[in-house]
Amino acid sequence: MMIIIGENINASIPRIKKMILEHDEEALGDLAEEQEKAGASFIDVNVGTGEGTAEDEVRDMKWLVGLLKDRAKGKLCIDSADHKVLKAGLEAAGDRAGLVNSVKATEKNMAEVLPLVSEFGVPVIALAMDEGGIPGDVQGRLKACEKVLQATSQYGIAEESIFFDPLVMPVSTDASQGMVTLETLRGIKENFPGAKTVLALSNVSFGLPRRSLVNRTMLNMAMFLSVDALIANPLDAGLMGAVKAGNVVLGKDRHCRAYTRAVRQGAMG
Repeated sequence: MMIIIGENINASIPRIKKMILEHDEEALGDLAEEQEKAGASFIDVNVGTGEGTAEDEVRDMKWLVGLLKDRAKGKLCIDSADHKVLKAGLEAAGDRAGLVNSVKATEKNMAEVLPLVSEFGVPVIALAMDEGGIPGDVQGRLKACEKVLQATSQYGIAEESIFFDPLVMPVSTDASQGMVTLETLRGIKENFPGAKTVLALSNVSFGLPRRSLVNRTMLNMAMFLSVDALIANPLDAGLMGAVKAGNVVLGKDRHCRAYTRAVRQGAMG
């Protein structure tokens, strides 16, 4: 079944940034509970507001992880571009840490993040990008994935603990990027069969009207290519309904029970 990483507690979202800066514990706790109730397997935790000092971000990560451990039941996805913030989040989460988000194929970033992945024994999301940024073509992204895989083996990290992210770019700015993402996903499955895959689904529709429709279309195609996980909004009932319907079509929902139960509960959007 699809792994859903609830994307909503992320400081890049203006209203979430405000909640974090104001330490609005009730609103953030409620949002975590709502995402889990809607079907999130993990709750992403990103406190990078862009304000204050690096030490402030470390403190905010510890505070928010502590709050979510009390309010959420499942695992947390510790999300930061700063390895010091990642470490603080992993330490605060303890056995509730479920994912590290993320590492990319640069020597500096791998040297900072992969020791944490090895130390805490937590799977990691690996971005298909390198020193040059996000490659525009499939082969460039696959080479970045291969570089990460070679480095993880040096730290004793199993291929099964890697979630490769082929990187979803907005099709509103480059119409070819939807296919680049999907072909990269296919290439990861063919070349690194032991690894898992994840898509930050909402990125595909940035700048477009009726974004959920575009997201669901991308979802359907990615499910056919056996994507393992989504970083997505579980509060989008239509999207979660599309996941359940996709599981039916792909034969992953025995006797269609999850689908029919969701229909009876009115949870299909």
